[in-house]
Amino acid sequence: MSKLIVAITTVALLLGASGGVFAAENSAKEREQKTKETVAMSQAVYEDLTEIQELIEAKDYASAQRLIDDLKGKKGLTPYELAQIWNITGYSYYLQEKYDQAIRAYDQVMAQPDLPEALQQSTLKTKAQLQFTQEDYEGALVTVRELMRVVSEPSADVMMLEGQALFQLARYDEALKPIKGAIDMYREQGQVPKENWLLLLRVIYFEQKDYDSMIDVVRELIVYYPKDTYILTLAGIYSELGDTKKQLALTEALYESGLINTSSHITNLANLYLLHGLPYKAATLLETEMDDNIVEANERNLRLLSQAWYQAREDEKAIPPLKRAAEISNDGELYVRLAQAYINLEQWEEAAAAVQQALKLGGRKRNDTANIMLGMALFNQKRLEQARRAFQVAANDNRSERAATQWIAYVDSEIKRRELMTQDAPEYQARERSELEEIIEKQD
Repeated sequence: MSKLIVAITTVALLLGASGGVFAAENSAKEREQKTKETVAMSQAVYEDLTEIQELIEAKDYASAQRLIDDLKGKKGLTPYELAQIWNITGYSYYLQEKYDQAIRAYDQVMAQPDLPEALQQSTLKTKAQLQFTQEDYEGALVTVRELMRVVSEPSADVMMLEGQALFQLARYDEALKPIKGAIDMYREQGQVPKENWLLLLRVIYFEQKDYDSMIDVVRELIVYYPKDTYILTLAGIYSELGDTKKQLALTEALYESGLINTSSHITNLANLYLLHGLPYKAATLLETEMDDNIVEANERNLRLLSQAWYQAREDEKAIPPLKRAAEISNDGELYVRLAQAYINLEQWEEAAAAVQQALKLGGRKRNDTANIMLGMALFNQKRLEQARRAFQVAANDNRSERAATQWIAYVDSEIKRRELMTQDAPEYQARERSELEEIIEKQD
């Protein structure tokens, strides 16, 4: 009879679905006594269950169900035998992805009296996992807590099930205790916490904005499950904490190791270079990656490249990407920035053309400043009357009236000086003599 008991126990654990065997507090003698009292199964029922299991494994579910129905109709079945019949029924429905029916079958298992603790545990755990599959997290939480009442000391797996249910219900503060407890239990047992457990803990700390604790979890992920995504996550946490120096160091290390190769990560690194006063590194990074078609040469990235070159005091290199960005976007503001870059290089004709394009596109908040720039560009081309008109338009805005008026006065003086310089010298001298003679005559 002892061999039959061992065989039946093995089948029961196999049919009880996924999950480990929970630790029991009973002594070996108590477990043996309990088994003798509750695990009672006839040879005939055992053979029927074995045949049913073979049909299920062969995916002949219809034949298996007919045998199950016949078996249920037999008289004199013990509660344990009924439990195992419902257990294998639930297993069959589970494999067929008939989860509602599987859950009802496992409820029938639990309805039988005097079940072995191991069978209760495996049944409740399987039911909870099915409820997770159906996204019935409230139901899963109820089942898991029923399981925890059955288990004298819940294992880390059971504690984690409770934490996962609470997490899915967005009850993050409540979820923290069982999840952290399960991870701590694993550590105390000398085991490495599971990756998905650490990820859950990380998300909870994120939801609680506990970034310092989150850093510790991510560091542990990097040690046990090294991935570049975790290093990026760590860099992001440092960003949240305002520690952009560590963020830059981590991001740069990832790039140099070839672990960063997406446009968003590269532009993020370029922005970090700019933030920390390294515009030349930002510019060369962006230009290299644009040439390799990793970073798209779109308006935003071209503006960033131009800004990097400008901050690096490479005005000539700043112009081409800014010009391309302006042409792509038809944004008047970009054309004004382009004009400023040309003015810095004293390329007056190009500056005037850029400002004129900006004014033509419209939509700017400060046309007065654009007209001041246009006047300066025209003035430096000796187009004084046109420059004066630009300054006159700028003067209509109170914000630029003073500067524009000063420019107008200066332009007027230059116009007068130009007129004087272009007059014929002999005629000018003759007029002076004539005026002088008139004065003298009047004095006489």
